[in-house]
Amino acid sequence: MTPRAGDDGRNIDPRLGSLEGEGAQQRTGGEEPGNLQPYATWSNPAGSPPRQGDPTYYDRPVLKEPVWIWAVPAYFYAGGVAGASAILAAAAGRLGGDDTEDLVVRARWIAAVSGGAGSVLLIHDLGRPRRFLHMLRVFRPTSPMSVGSWILATATPLFGGAALLSRARGAPGRLGRILGTAGAALGLPLTTYTAVLLSNTAVPVWQETRRSLPLLFAASAAGGSAALLEMTSLNDKERDIVRRFGMAAGVAEIVAGGWVEREANRIERVGRPLQEGVGGGLWTASKSLTIASVVLTALSGRQRWARGPAALAGTGASLATRFALFHAGKGSARDPRATFHLQRQTSAAPMDRSSPTI
Repeated sequence: MTPRAGDDGRNIDPRLGSLEGEGAQQRTGGEEPGNLQPYATWSNPAGSPPRQGDPTYYDRPVLKEPVWIWAVPAYFYAGGVAGASAILAAAAGRLGGDDTEDLVVRARWIAAVSGGAGSVLLIHDLGRPRRFLHMLRVFRPTSPMSVGSWILATATPLFGGAALLSRARGAPGRLGRILGTAGAALGLPLTTYTAVLLSNTAVPVWQETRRSLPLLFAASAAGGSAALLEMTSLNDKERDIVRRFGMAAGVAEIVAGGWVEREANRIERVGRPLQEGVGGGLWTASKSLTIASVVLTALSGRQRWARGPAALAGTGASLATRFALFHAGKGSARDPRATFHLQRQTSAAPMDRSSPTI
């Protein structure tokens, strides 16, 4: 069909279809700056020979850049905090006794609110609420997206029910504890499945860090949960529990972040998005904020003034980690050589001689 005035190049007849949801955000070129491709479009087939020694497909990206919007890394943060808070609430309820009742209540409410916020952010990214419901029509254990959707859809009501029954006594109180325990069982996969989702893609920097990324997301989620709890009113015992939890999470996040960098930098071109551009800047900020959070949390045991800055640093570190990896993935997909370098390195790796030869 003939392109219409103001068309973006897709040639979609509005009488037959509409462009909605995250897939419609894919850039197709055009006069508006926001629609420009990262490279010039071809008017004729390319004929230039590939660069000797480092060939690509005419310097064109092999992959399409992810079309996710800001709501996706924000959802990663909210879901992770929800899962970590549910785990902390269940552990404090089991081990802390009556002295930690306020901590349990606040952790449950953080889990409930964060889980609800994560659901809203995911639906916002999908464009229409019914698209989230369509994701629940089937359950595919081999699909991180399918498993994660079911975890979120199941865990969020459990978090909400446990929070509403936190102060209840008798049978409602027992029901609240059961819901809290069930929610905590889903808390760990909720903190890590988004990392599995990223590493299950073909984006080089995400794929190459598939072993370390779940640990980083779990540690970052725990740090974000401790930071939010640090902002609430707690007694000395509860605050000491949160402080220790936050310090352990911060140290684990530093170790996991170093592991992620080491995996990504095994192939220089793959690790470059964590050192350059928006992704690199946010990655550096996340590391600095994590170190600051650990130091300030250690000081907060005796210096009350350090509690607020420690909480803000922990929250910033958790958010910056998600957004850093989000932008690094976009940059990695745009790099025409990252995918080729990763594939060549993988194909050049020695075969496992214990496996049968076909």
